Amino acid sequence: MKRILVVDDDPHIRQVISFALEKSGKKPYEAKDGNEAVELFSRVKPDLIVLDVNMPEMDGFEVCKEIRKNSDVPILFLSSRDEEIDRIIGLEIGGDDYVTKPFSPRELTARVNAILKRLNNNNIEKDTVTKNELSQGNLLMEIDSHICKWSGKVVNLSATEFSILLGLLNYPNKVFSRDEIMNNSYDININISDRTIDSHIRRIRRKFQDCNCHTIIETVRGVGYRLGSF
Repeated sequence: MKRILVVDDDPHIRQVISFALEKSGKKPYEAKDGNEAVELFSRVKPDLIVLDVNMPEMDGFEVCKEIRKNSDVPILFLSSRDEEIDRIIGLEIGGDDYVTKPFSPRELTARVNAILKRLNNNNIEKDTVTKNELSQGNLLMEIDSHICKWSGKVVNLSATEFSILLGLLNYPNKVFSRDEIMNNSYDININISDRTIDSHIRRIRRKFQDCNCHTIIETVRGVGYRLGSF
């Protein structure tokens, strides 16, 4: 049973989310603020966090930054604001998805399931997976263990980032449009903007730049992205 940490300062929203998660076979744990979330995270070790952005004292972005110091657990942000800048910030600091209030509990549960599915690598087309490892040059991706390495050094990718890069590695010569990347990485019918995909790509590039790799993903102007030449 997957453990889900639900963080929101509104007890009614926590209750609605927890009920929906329980119905889908998950085990929810609730935190009413950021400080409690950080404490509960270290104790429970959840498989995913549903995290409200707009909380007093320690907001969701601060909680995410704190957790990202030691963990790449998937994070789904909740926010009452539908401003694109908030969405982009959430993804840039390590979020996997972003849902705006008011939301449908069914959609939220579907997004949680989609993230967990990506984490387990079950969304990869079965005819492209012939072995546990895929590699090209200095890039190695271990599918079952969800480990990515560059020149032997581990690159910590979120579930969505791992899925995006693995899709490119499966077809290293193919140029993927943003729509194709979205369809490969989000296996439910939801609205994802081009800027969301661009944010994930930027974050992947930034992580590889820290390993002295500056060509992990190439931009093909007017078309999309492909795996870089290295």
